Amino acid sequence: MKTILITVLLSLAMSVQAQKPIELPLWPNGAPNTNGQKGEEKDGENGRVSNIIKPDITVYCADKPNGMAIIMCPGGGYARLAMNHEGHDMAAWFNTQGITYIVLKYRMPNGHNEVPLSDAEQAIRLVRQHAAEWKIDPIKVGIMGASAGGHLASTLATHYSSKETRPDFQILLYPVVTMNPSYTHAGSRENLITKAPTEELQKKYSNELQVTAKTPQAFIALSSDDGAVPPQNSVNYYLALLKNNVSATMHIYPTGGHGWGFRDNFTYKRQWTEELEKWLRDGVKL
Repeated sequence: MKTILITVLLSLAMSVQAQKPIELPLWPNGAPNTNGQKGEEKDGENGRVSNIIKPDITVYCADKPNGMAIIMCPGGGYARLAMNHEGHDMAAWFNTQGITYIVLKYRMPNGHNEVPLSDAEQAIRLVRQHAAEWKIDPIKVGIMGASAGGHLASTLATHYSSKETRPDFQILLYPVVTMNPSYTHAGSRENLITKAPTEELQKKYSNELQVTAKTPQAFIALSSDDGAVPPQNSVNYYLALLKNNVSATMHIYPTGGHGWGFRDNFTYKRQWTEELEKWLRDGVKL
């Protein structure tokens, strides 16, 4: 009886250990660039984080992995990150689907537009480098983002520098996509490319203009009454994907505004999560 009890306890301990998130620094030997920020990281209300000096990833491995991995980029207007409802809160839900879920804590641009993208590229490199260890199929790695994190995700999807950093699919929640001042999110635009960017820089980060036939397939969800990031961001990106024969699906809910993430008070939470689950199971072409 004692032997059985010890075996059960050991099994439970191993299970808990297996479920413990893994935290890895993006740049253990120092980043190749800087945004000029110094000092200590700052924790705000409701899990918001700013002044990120040491970017990292938090990896939630599934108990029964299906080989798929998703890297999440929380939003925050390129000034801070909403790490809970647009980050860690989704981990258990993805894990139950067999998906390894990774939350990216990336650095803010602070006027250095190349910094967030370099962090996103490094995150996907790390995930693929650890693919065997985390039981991930390296051709089933997607990027996901909400709000300004959606801009970063769509930037990676349209600006990846190599096959190694190309995501296999993208998931965008109420994303900022354009830098066109007539319908962008002003704060994200200013923080990424400054108040008075060159036309070239504005065009570069207007991701609806950067879609090609090699842009990865997409799932997009948003609310039509979003008063912070105009729905045209998503709609024009979706149309650009279709124009380039890239598989895409978009779900627009009548209400909900902006920033709902994984919050229970979003009226259409059941709908968007069910639609995404079905898409990940049956709609992604890998």
